[in-house]
Amino acid sequence: SRSRSLLERAACAFCTSFLSTYIAPLIAAPLRPSLPLHRLPPESSRRDSSAATRRQSPRHQAMLRHARRALQRHKSSVAVLGALPEYTEVSTLKNGLRVATERVPAECETVTLGVWIDAGSRYEAASNNGAAHFLEHIAFKGTQRRTQRQLEVAIEDMGAHLNAYTSREQTVYYAKLFRKDVDVGMEILGDILQNSLLDSGAVDRERDVILREMEEVNKQHEELILDLLHEAAYVGGGLGRTILGPEENIKTLKSKDLRSYIDTHYTAPRMVVAAAGALDHGEVVRLAEEHWSGRPTTSSTDFPVDFDRAVFTPTEVRNEDLSEPRAHVALAFDGAEWTSPYSVPLMVLQTLVGQWDRLNPAAGGVDSAPAALARSLASSDSCHSYMTFNTCYKDAGLFGLYLVAPPEGVDHAVATTMSYFATLSTKPEQVMSPSDVERAKAQLKANLISQLDALAHVCEELGRQLLTYDRRLPLAELLARIDAVSYDDVASTAARFLRDQGHAQAAHGSLGNLRPFEACHVSNFS
Repeated sequence: SRSRSLLERAACAFCTSFLSTYIAPLIAAPLRPSLPLHRLPPESSRRDSSAATRRQSPRHQAMLRHARRALQRHKSSVAVLGALPEYTEVSTLKNGLRVATERVPAECETVTLGVWIDAGSRYEAASNNGAAHFLEHIAFKGTQRRTQRQLEVAIEDMGAHLNAYTSREQTVYYAKLFRKDVDVGMEILGDILQNSLLDSGAVDRERDVILREMEEVNKQHEELILDLLHEAAYVGGGLGRTILGPEENIKTLKSKDLRSYIDTHYTAPRMVVAAAGALDHGEVVRLAEEHWSGRPTTSSTDFPVDFDRAVFTPTEVRNEDLSEPRAHVALAFDGAEWTSPYSVPLMVLQTLVGQWDRLNPAAGGVDSAPAALARSLASSDSCHSYMTFNTCYKDAGLFGLYLVAPPEGVDHAVATTMSYFATLSTKPEQVMSPSDVERAKAQLKANLISQLDALAHVCEELGRQLLTYDRRLPLAELLARIDAVSYDDVASTAARFLRDQGHAQAAHGSLGNLRPFEACHVSNFS
């Protein structure tokens, strides 16, 4: 296959000493690595690691021997680790803006190029909530150099794709284009982000577009229920606000509000220009200097530049809607931030609990579903489907599950789920085996590797990780961290985050049979 040949071509470039001197010590410390994600040494400090290792104590050398034996036991992972190098280079301009590239084999003719900005809806106040998303719309409506039509023609003439999205912590503008057009793509991104007219007429016209988008989003039950869940989990905080903002703000935000948001948050140290494809890092840096060196280093407004601290609130938002024939329930426990040593064990736990859909024959039934929760729900007609999620933020996280059930079965589905979580956190051997953990780890690694085929995903990870970890997290390291997670690690992680813990809950639809929120507490099912 195409991906397999790519791995085979890349295998010869991987440095084996990296495994023995850097990845191996991580494997030797399963749950709490000696160097957490946010404090791992920079690339420059790793060059002398072999000499430093030779000077380590006998205890440390024994740890390395243990780690090397662990690497030999995980032969499949070693093969992957040796076949998936990262060709990542990062430079910083004088104004603090970072330029990151990840190179793929030369026969790739396309590039994904984008700008990742450390600002999303959680950086907004209640008064301007929705500004980041509004900007995403209005940026394409014309600049000081191009009309909207000229911008569209320029993109179409290259056969390129230009888009943007906003999340709770980041705003992203990106282009997919041929590598010969990287210079034009960089210029266009710089133009729309730095020279947008933010015309009052265009702002007024775009209001209706965003309001229609809001209507469509609210029709998507998964989007709606997760917004309601954030509202319940972070009452009154930035993470609790929606990305689109309230209808009142969409109708009243003005050009000056959008300009203030740019002047406050779009500063060079909070921006990463990321690119993935067959490209030259030096050339991308040169283009970034040409088009981005003028970005200011600090805010020019009096508005706060940081977000408010996330405070988890175990409350419920219940939205009864009898016109909806099903019941939608999302529940979440206080999870882990991106840099937590528990982030990887929670990823494994999420994969282990998994997802299930009654209408999907491949999902399995009472005897064949891989997860104990799926087998329990499959034994009755109380649930249509569920999916587990593990959402991380800079200082918080949500670990939980979203289920869809018939009105008459929703209470049983929620009770079964909370009973499962209670057992998982107190008597894990009843619902989880060592082979379940190994299966989840293998599935998680396969999912991560399969995403490498998409340049857009590679570029997305590159930009996001620079903002989140202040470095590119090598796939080899992440796979090794997953391999290092043991059955006991998953069990202790479940106990820490689930046992007798309060949860946030959001429910929408026909909910007449759902028990009161207080009765859903996990301690009631121990």
